[in-house]
Amino acid sequence: MNLTLFDLDGTLIPGDSDHAFGDFMVRIGWADGGEWLRRNDAFYAQYQAGELNLPEYIAFATSVWRSRPLDEALAARQRFMAEVMQPMMRDNARALVRQHQERGDLVAIVTATNEFVTTPIAEAFGVPDLIAVQLERDATGHYNGAIRGVPSFQAGKITRVEQWLAGQGRALKDFEQVHFYSDSVNDLPLMERVSHPIATNPSAALAQIAQTRGWPILNLFA
Repeated sequence: MNLTLFDLDGTLIPGDSDHAFGDFMVRIGWADGGEWLRRNDAFYAQYQAGELNLPEYIAFATSVWRSRPLDEALAARQRFMAEVMQPMMRDNARALVRQHQERGDLVAIVTATNEFVTTPIAEAFGVPDLIAVQLERDATGHYNGAIRGVPSFQAGKITRVEQWLAGQGRALKDFEQVHFYSDSVNDLPLMERVSHPIATNPSAALAQIAQTRGWPILNLFA
């Protein structure tokens, strides 16, 4: 069996689900347009530069929906999936995931976006194994804006993948081939650990690194 890992935002979808969910919060009137969008865009710029303060961003990004009753937040997420994410999901990205599944690979999505936003997206891609930023809950079960455990961000993706595999009695070294598809320099630590890194819809910075190192470049959304 081979292992195939997919980043999500910018890789399997031509956009950023976390940023889009913030925009959606503004659109449905849960967040102030001007200030929220300014901060959301600033955090996204940090991410693209590889300088994101993740705990600060998670506290900000979850602040609007976690202040609502959970059933309302889940209903808003369902609308977000139907109105924003489903139109963003492309047939060739679905086919790429399915290709690896049909050849018997163990497949997972590994993303720095939080589990609340990404769980239904992974389900829509038909991928049962999702490694996302986990959100802490208080004693009453409410999300409190903190990160639980190691965030699946930058080098943390290696730790989380290793933890996930260990839970199955496996390790990265057990696989003959490990593919990892990503668009971002934030994922360099994991890309450097796998046998088959694929720069997918890469940022300019990652494209330059891929060309220098001879990594394949895949453009799904050209």
